[in-house]
Amino acid sequence: MQWTDEAILLGVRRHGETSVIAEMMTRSRGRHLGMVRSGRSRTMQPVLQPGNRLEVTWRARLDEHLGEYRIEPLVLRAGRLMESATAVYGVQALGSLLRLLPERDPHPHLFEALDVILDHLEDPATAGELFIRFELALLNDLGFGLDLEQCAATGARNDLAYVSPKSGRAVSREAGQPWADKMLVLPDFLTPGTNRAADPESLAAAFRLTSYFLDRHVYVPRGLEPGAAREGFCQAALKTLRSLEATGELAAPKNTA
Repeated sequence: MQWTDEAILLGVRRHGETSVIAEMMTRSRGRHLGMVRSGRSRTMQPVLQPGNRLEVTWRARLDEHLGEYRIEPLVLRAGRLMESATAVYGVQALGSLLRLLPERDPHPHLFEALDVILDHLEDPATAGELFIRFELALLNDLGFGLDLEQCAATGARNDLAYVSPKSGRAVSREAGQPWADKMLVLPDFLTPGTNRAADPESLAAAFRLTSYFLDRHVYVPRGLEPGAAREGFCQAALKTLRSLEATGELAAPKNTA
């Protein structure tokens, strides 16, 4: 068995004296493990860093075997990703999210989304928005997608302000007002047809929204803990955004829809 594909490295662990087991998110074959011989060498260590995009060739006698990777670097961005707390936590958090998916289950759109996010992790506003959309896409692939396109009560597509914690569907401001204290806030930048950017308040609301449904549908039923990386990413992104807002470097969000 042999195939070649593009991949983004999620992590490695030691295997014997000189080799490693590399965990990749591949474009066509999902999350896939394989051994890299001499993976701990000085030559390979800069290449085998989380976030790097690689061309990998996987070989094994049978498809169900662990197999071996031969690796060629494409985009070495790991060094840049170590320069900010948002990026460091972001890489770890994205890897943790992808581990919720079955191994070798193809999700090419998540590979594309991961590649885009990794190129924008230095920008906390853009990274935060992309991260939220990644979590929403992951929830959808796990079978727990949210319906944020129209009001669950009236069918309206305008002035959506809440999300029902029971159904995961959007609710308009008017329809949801009587139960506002029991609803989750739908951030402006996630509403249909908007061109509004995230600010600290809306991004914090978005983090709470996806966290609620990940806990309810994924972590709690599986007996898992979300881990510290996601919380670290959320706090780092919000801290930077608030700092930019305080100094006037963050433009006020404007709805041009």
